[in-house]
Amino acid sequence: MSSSWFEQLESQLEQQLEAFLGSHPGQQELLELEELLERQRRLRRRRLQIQAQAEQLRQALLQIAGEITQWQERVRRARAAGAQELAGRAEAHQGQLMGQGRDRWQLLGELGKEFARVEQELQELEQRQQARPKPSGQPAREPVGDPATGPDLERAWADFESRQELEELRRRSRPAGP
Repeated sequence: MSSSWFEQLESQLEQQLEAFLGSHPGQQELLELEELLERQRRLRRRRLQIQAQAEQLRQALLQIAGEITQWQERVRRARAAGAQELAGRAEAHQGQLMGQGRDRWQLLGELGKEFARVEQELQELEQRQQARPKPSGQPAREPVGDPATGPDLERAWADFESRQELEELRRRSRPAGP
């Protein structure tokens, strides 16, 4: 019985809200705008979290790459000294480090995909906001994205940094030449 009472109350409140918004169309616009702005704020916070996580992963990758290079040198020195058993153990450890690097690289790729999804959603919301007529009596808001510093530049810069780090990792993981 209490659920039917609750459903009746919910229905009555919904009807009152619809009647109010029907007689005050500006309030509906303001409500929709506030929801849009709140969604943008949440997405921006998530974007910052993703960027921080990606930076942590990049630092971890650089550390692992340094350790791999160190162990490659140890393997070389052990082989040169005829310590095959030690060289084998060092190679196994190096392989574990490379596995950790691959795992972190995969996580970084997943973060990149999530970052792109968040950026796309933010762009769509910003376009919807700019396309909306401004509610009467409300000051016009400044556009959210500047083309020179907007999402396209951020995405291009993130891609550039990722490519640079990948090249650095490849360069470090190559055995030293003769």
